[in-house]
Amino acid sequence: MNKKVILSGIQATGNLTLGNYLGAINNWKKMQEDYDCNYMIADLHTLTIRNNPDTLRNNTLDLLALYIAAGIDPEKSNIFIQSHVAAHAELAWILNCYTYMGELSRMTQFKDKSAKHADNINSGLFTYPVLMAADILLYQADLVPVGEDQKQHVELTRNIAERFNKIYGDTFKIPEPYIQGVAARVMGLQDPTSKMSKSSTIPNDSIFLNDEPDIILKKFKKAITDSENIVRFDKEKKPGISNLISIYSAITGEGKENIEKKFDGKGYGEFKVAVAECVIEELKPMQNKYKELKDNPDYLEKIYRRGAERAKEIAIKTLKDVYEKVGLVW
Repeated sequence: MNKKVILSGIQATGNLTLGNYLGAINNWKKMQEDYDCNYMIADLHTLTIRNNPDTLRNNTLDLLALYIAAGIDPEKSNIFIQSHVAAHAELAWILNCYTYMGELSRMTQFKDKSAKHADNINSGLFTYPVLMAADILLYQADLVPVGEDQKQHVELTRNIAERFNKIYGDTFKIPEPYIQGVAARVMGLQDPTSKMSKSSTIPNDSIFLNDEPDIILKKFKKAITDSENIVRFDKEKKPGISNLISIYSAITGEGKENIEKKFDGKGYGEFKVAVAECVIEELKPMQNKYKELKDNPDYLEKIYRRGAERAKEIAIKTLKDVYEKVGLVW
């Protein structure tokens, strides 16, 4: 009864990467014992870019299967599809009316995504942080697990909630960002200065959770490092090898100093293979479970329908309170 509430989600825009797993899902799994967890598949957020409808539907169910295969237990956490809970869109409209244009124009992700999708700079791309605020505030979340790149959106959510509370009285809980430590931001293998991304167009830059072992090995062998050939963590001067050390540390639990000692004098070639092997072993049971789940669509439907009902029960209480406070007839 006294557990703190967690809300987080991932967009259904394609196969998840090792970065999504180590930076988000693997940590979500650990939170299940200590928090009241709500994990959504953020399909509404994907609409800011053009999607093939069949691909979006398939990606949504793939993501649901990957959540469960990676260890998110539907008996311990509530898993649901965002669009199945209409309160997200309803609250987003109301919160839009309490959010300032200047606040949204300062969002760095809007600038980044506008540059990537210059032919489709739509209003949804501009206002989606308000939908994200609605996602969080509907469930009265205490904590929001995010990477550093999303921290700005949680700060905006806090500002909106505080503004609304100041006008109408205590309505929303003020959430805090929950940023994990090691490997919270896995970088690309070919561009270690940028976050590993599902949408990267650089060959061999991302490890996808469904990659076969030989593909994973090949990608790690081609990972960009430097000419020093010394396994040493230095994020500024050696971003490539530092990224590999972070990945190895996150999976094995070994500290960076121990890893440096373990591979002292062994060079990058041997270390890259070792990182690949530990990733392959880590992903193997998840990949097997994922295949089983994809062969059982009835079970997946049962999970997302039950999750939506649970989410609606929570969300409608917040939405009703907001409607009454702003003067809408409920």
